[in-house]
Amino acid sequence: MTKLLPGLLLSVMIAFAATWIENLLPVHLIGGAVIAMFLGMFINYFLGEAKLLSPGLKFASKKVLKFAIILLGLSLNITTILQVGKMSLLVMIFTLATCFGGGYFIGKALGLNWKLSNLISAGTGICGGSAIAAIAPTIDAEDSDVAYAISATFLFDMAMIVLFPIMGRALGMTDEAFGIWAGTAVNDTSSVVATGYAFSEAAGDYSTMVKLTRTLSIIPTVIVFALIQLRLKKKEAAAAGRTGDGLKAKFSIKKIFPWFILGFLAMSVVASIFAIPAGVVAQTKTLSKFLMVCALAAIGLNTSFSSMKKSGIRPMVHGFIISALVVIVALLVEMAIGLV
Repeated sequence: MTKLLPGLLLSVMIAFAATWIENLLPVHLIGGAVIAMFLGMFINYFLGEAKLLSPGLKFASKKVLKFAIILLGLSLNITTILQVGKMSLLVMIFTLATCFGGGYFIGKALGLNWKLSNLISAGTGICGGSAIAAIAPTIDAEDSDVAYAISATFLFDMAMIVLFPIMGRALGMTDEAFGIWAGTAVNDTSSVVATGYAFSEAAGDYSTMVKLTRTLSIIPTVIVFALIQLRLKKKEAAAAGRTGDGLKAKFSIKKIFPWFILGFLAMSVVASIFAIPAGVVAQTKTLSKFLMVCALAAIGLNTSFSSMKKSGIRPMVHGFIISALVVIVALLVEMAIGLV
């Protein structure tokens, strides 16, 4: 346990600093998790490979992250969110298909590894950093892939906060239409809220509710990626068994299945069935968010700018193309169903 303390303490300190910076901002244009990740990467530049920190950073980026995701489930009342956000489901189906379908071919064309490509697609299609953080441990993604995926979605979000309200007014959108558009096309939750309320208060309310509905797609997405990872691990095990080393390939679903997602689902079911006091839910959500900020701080501390440079500009191009496609597809679907 003492081996974990140095890395954990540094992650917590960065998380507090990132939360403080986030609260200083007059408008929440950038979430604490993103700030923490970049602070961690900045500190990593000066620290280099610190073996003393390694055990705690690994624990924070893996175990603490999974626990944060489990707690997040308590703030998602599936029934309420689906009732409020059902008008946006058709738009979300098309945008998710665009992200993962288009992302697959774009990632291949750009020569990106499948994990990084799908993390960018998940961040764009679902909910930015939260989706990336949830899927990363399921597919055993590298910390550098997580950092790059979050960076790609974050940069596009910053542009959309400014451009979306301008485009919405130019198109003569109603508050409802703009809220659905922002809620389905902008990535991170804080960016969705900032974009929606920049248009109007009513649009901000709509965009927030739609975003919560969209967040629920984390559940089936993580399960699908768990099955993909299971299939790939079975293939690897079978290949290892044919190498002639005399060892029969062994594989266990217990080792690969993301058990933390069952905790997430259980918490969501509890929140949907029982009348949990609003104060308890709010405190749990705050704790979940802070733990996620700690985990992203650890991921930043594990990621160097030099390792990200190796991937070049291609992940950013991938993120830009997918994000632009989602914006266009969401708008076209709204036009088709008569919302615009």
